[in-house]
Amino acid sequence: MPRRYFRLLDDVSIPERWDLGTPQDVQGNEVDDPWMFREGRTVHVAERLQVPVEHPGTPLDFTLAGFSTPVVRAPVAAVFSAQAAQDVQLVPVVIPGNPEPYSILVASRLIRCIDDAASSEVIRWTPEDGRPERVGQYRDVDGMRIDPGQVGDAQVFRTWGWSIALIVSEELKHALERIHAKGVRFTEV
Repeated sequence: MPRRYFRLLDDVSIPERWDLGTPQDVQGNEVDDPWMFREGRTVHVAERLQVPVEHPGTPLDFTLAGFSTPVVRAPVAAVFSAQAAQDVQLVPVVIPGNPEPYSILVASRLIRCIDDAASSEVIRWTPEDGRPERVGQYRDVDGMRIDPGQVGDAQVFRTWGWSIALIVSEELKHALERIHAKGVRFTEV
């Protein structure tokens, strides 16, 4: 039986939920490269970070903060550490006004596995778009499907060319459901 994978998303349907901003240093300055947390590689962080609460509300176990940065509460971090330690980096962060430990979840693997033919719609950058450095890369992927045969042993990863997608194995999905992680939503890919 082929392995199944799911895109891990923020459950924005939760009423009265909080909204988190872009990671910052403790002085309140946004990090220089907020995209680094979703590039599919480990990051080097020299100092403690904080993630501001942009809109107060119910704290969640999993939240996509500014620049789609995954922020997780300790129980979710523990699941990723136990089941996918080789695929993730957890960067401790402070959330002002919230005493609980949180981390930025960095998927440290980038895998070329998008199945263009099986996905609903794939749009690539063309020379006519005026972005020569992006020609041939994904501009949009709708109804994304991946080729599980390209994934290998990864439990969590980003997709090459469309790194906004955070993908988890079915095993990780079930583990997050078992702990009733608040804020997660899954879409099969």
